[in-house]
Amino acid sequence: MGTSRRLAEHYDMRSQHQAILTAARSGPLQSLTDRELALREQPLTIYPQPYRMVRAWVRFGPEAIRVDAKLARSTPTAAGIEFRAGDTTFRCWVWGNAVSADDETRL
Repeated sequence: MGTSRRLAEHYDMRSQHQAILTAARSGPLQSLTDRELALREQPLTIYPQPYRMVRAWVRFGPEAIRVDAKLARSTPTAAGIEFRAGDTTFRCWVWGNAVSADDETRL
């Protein structure tokens, strides 16, 4: 008897959501500062609908975790992402090299 890919994806998603919520107890979600973003010097792209699925490293206090996210904004050096865990939507800015495109990622 085979395994259901959809069921496996569901359990992977639940596992990731639990890991995010656990990491969130370590401290607040960190985001790049206005100085780091340098929005007065760099162009900003805002996507009307989250543009693309990505995998990104984020940090809650001292705890780093890799999450499935949607790219919502970008500059030449940074990415504005959003991701969910349970009923909570998290949004933050991370360095561009902390993000990788993942066409297989599903939220």
